[in-house]
Amino acid sequence: MSCEPWQCAEIAATKKANPIQKPEIAVAMMQKAARPIIIAGSNLTERFMEGRPAIDFIIELAKASKIPVVATAHMVGEFVKRGYHPAAFMNAMAIGQRVVDPTWMGLDGKGHPDLVIMVGMPYYMQALILSGLKHFAPTLKTMTLDNMYHVHASWSFPNASLEVWATNLKVMTTTFGGN
Repeated sequence: MSCEPWQCAEIAATKKANPIQKPEIAVAMMQKAARPIIIAGSNLTERFMEGRPAIDFIIELAKASKIPVVATAHMVGEFVKRGYHPAAFMNAMAIGQRVVDPTWMGLDGKGHPDLVIMVGMPYYMQALILSGLKHFAPTLKTMTLDNMYHVHASWSFPNASLEVWATNLKVMTTTFGGN
């Protein structure tokens, strides 16, 4: 598996994402975080694994991990159709700006997130948001759950096939105690 940016000409500068070699490592980092959030993007209904849209895998993971989900764009309707109600919904750039703001007290008003987990956004958009977070919120930890390596995250899975992506998400869900 490759740890090269999915998008040509994406330059990481001197600091690149640490590759997540095993899904259990991602789970350990998520469990260690005091206030993690998952930001779920619009590509989750367009990418299919094992005959199911990726959103189904993320719902299972969110339920098992109990990590609040922020649905971007029109995704709130897709989550609700599947019987899952995200903690919040807003456009991707808005949540990116809120997370950069050190005075923002999170979705529940009880404290700033310490780990932002992103999944399912268009690659170029997620890369821009992660770059902003890396430069303007340098103490915030970020992770991507996609099967495409994101250089600007703190941690990212390497480039992998859809089969490996599905396996990673299922292992993570099982490790949290889900299906």
